[in-house]
Parts: sequence; C-alpha cells; structure tokens
Amino acid sequence: MLARRIEEAALNSWPAQQQAFLDGWILRFAKGYTKRANSITPLYPSFLPIQDKLAFCEKLYNKQGQPTIFRLLSFQPEIQALDQALDQHGYHYHETTLVFHTRLATPTTEPSIQTVPREDWLALYAHFSRVPLAQQDRHRTILARILPESLFAVLYDEGTPVACGLGVLENGLLGLFDIVTDPEQRNRGNGTRLITDMLAWGHAHGATEAYLQVVETNEIARRLYTRIGFQELYHYWHRIQS
Repeated sequence: MLARRIEEAALNSWPAQQQAFLDGWILRFAKGYTKRANSITPLYPSFLPIQDKLAFCEKLYNKQGQPTIFRLLSFQPEIQALDQALDQHGYHYHETTLVFHTRLATPTTEPSIQTVPREDWLALYAHFSRVPLAQQDRHRTILARILPESLFAVLYDEGTPVACGLGVLENGLLGLFDIVTDPEQRNRGNGTRLITDMLAWGHAHGATEAYLQVVETNEIARRLYTRIGFQELYHYWHRIQS
C-alpha cells in the first residue's frame, strides 16, 4: 500500500530521539519538537485492548513531561474505533494534515537550487521561520539523525537566499519537508521554483514519486502544491491528552 510506504518513509525522514513499539503502535519522543516526532502513530493492526495500551503510553509520555498525542491515519481500518475511544477518554481533536503525492515527470530545465551544509541550511531556515534558539537545537538533533540521502536546498535570487527546503530520498520516494520562503520575498514564485527544482533533483537521483505534508487550513500552500501536480493521497489528525 502506497500510503503505508509513505508513512514509513516519513518516519525515517523525521527521526525521533527515542522510539518504542507497542502492538502496532509506534511511540516517538524528541523533547517536544514537532508533533510528528512526539506522538503515537498506530500504523499496523492491533490486538491488545486499547485501555491497557493507553495506560502504558500515558505513563511513558508523562515520564517525559509531555502530553500523550496520537496521529490517526485515515487509511487505517481500525482508526475510527480508536478515535472514538480517545474522544471518550478526554483526548481533544487537533488539526488535520493532508499528505500529498505526485509521480515525477522528466524535468524540462536544470534545477537552480544549491545544496548547502546542514548547519548553514538550519540557520537560514530558523531565520525565515523565526524559530527560537531552544527549538533550533532540537531541530538540529532530528536533522542529524536522518539516515537516507538528504537534500538541504536553498534557492537564491541574484545571490540572495529567498527560500529553502529539506528533501529526503528513500528507495525512489522523495519526501519534502520544512519548505519555507523569506517572508519579505513572498508572492514572487519562489515557492514554486524551490519545489520544482527539488523535484528535479529527486528525479536526477532516482526518485519516481514524491510526497509532502500540509496543514488542511493552509489554503495558499495547498493551491501551490496542486498547481505543481500534487494530489491528496490520505490525511491524518491528532488527538491530544487534555
């Protein structure tokens, strides 16, 4: 199943500091930086009672000083029952994220992005995104743990950096993350150029498909990705311990 393959690749592309497995559930911990790296993803069939597993999970996350967060995948057959159970246990809903997918065509132009060292890219991303210093350190830890081939891409306009993004390539599947443009350089096509060039890089390095994640309410980004050729494949939402 393509959706499950993308989920596995996305987990590899955004590694947590610690990880545990429990009856088809993947528990991830990264000192609170991003919900993706600090949540439970029920990815495979489960057999044990939800109540027993929930108590164990809450104990682990409480030990880390973090709320228990679930990422619920729309393509999982058991997910509605789990969603209802979490609702009954006081877990509140928190935003839906769409996972977009596209098949790569042969590029018509050479990519103009540049690959930069991880630390240079991180500094630029933090500047564009206004990321606090404490979060930069946690972000750095995640980036340093990525095992598949990575692309730390920067788009320049007349020598000035205007956008950057992270690409992670795994078995012909390119994941795009941390896509951001300079707030002072928006609405100039830089996002389109960056993503198009990153896809061209992926194609040149053996990728045949690509995926990315976007919050459902981000209509501007959704329109951009759709114009480039991405389509929604599945979605997920969060349930957070109250």
